[in-house]
Amino acid sequence: MLAMQYSFSLPADYDMSVIQDRIAKNGHLMDGFPLLLFKTFLYARRDPTRRDARENLYAPFYLWERNEGMNAFLGGQGFAALTEAFGWPAIKTWSVWDAIVPSALGAASCATREILPIAPHASLAELQKRETDGLRFDIDTHGALAAVVGFDPGTWSLVRFRLWPAPRMRAAREGVQVYDIGHISTGVASRLPQ
Repeated sequence: MLAMQYSFSLPADYDMSVIQDRIAKNGHLMDGFPLLLFKTFLYARRDPTRRDARENLYAPFYLWERNEGMNAFLGGQGFAALTEAFGWPAIKTWSVWDAIVPSALGAASCATREILPIAPHASLAELQKRETDGLRFDIDTHGALAAVVGFDPGTWSLVRFRLWPAPRMRAAREGVQVYDIGHISTGVASRLPQ
C-alpha cells in the first residue's frame, strides 16, 4: 500500500467556500477509481482563534492499494485539471506499514495528519511495531474510525493519519494538522485492509 498527499496553501483571505463547492461538485468523480482504497477531500479554514487552523489549505489524502492506481490518477484528466486550477504541487508519498480502514467511512467528519522525523539508525522494525500498536490503540481506545501509518525513506519521516467521527480540537499541537472532510471516495480495490 502507498499513502499520498499534496497540499495547496491558499491566501489568508481566500473564500474557502470555493474549495467546498469544488469538492461537492467533483468529489464523486473519484468514487470507484481503480486501486484506490480511499481519498479524503480535506481542507482547513484559517481561524486565528484555533491552533489547528493557521492557514487555508486544500490537502487531499489518498490510500492506494498499489502504485499503479496512483500513477493512473496522476497521469489522468482529474489531476491535470487540478494543476491547471491550483498549480503544480509537491506530492508526499509513504510506504504503508499498517492501515485499518472499514468499508464504510461516511461517519468521519475530521482527519488528523502528523509527520514526524525518524532518528538516524533507528530500528525500523521496532518503530513499525510501536506505530502499529499506536494505530490500533487509536482505533480501540480513542475512537478513530480509520488509521494509517507509513514511512518515507527518502526524508526519513513517518506519517500518522486518522479519521475521526467528530472534531479533534485537543489533537491540535505542534506538528499535527487537523482537517475538515468534504467528501470521502472509495475505489475499486482487490482487497480492503481491515
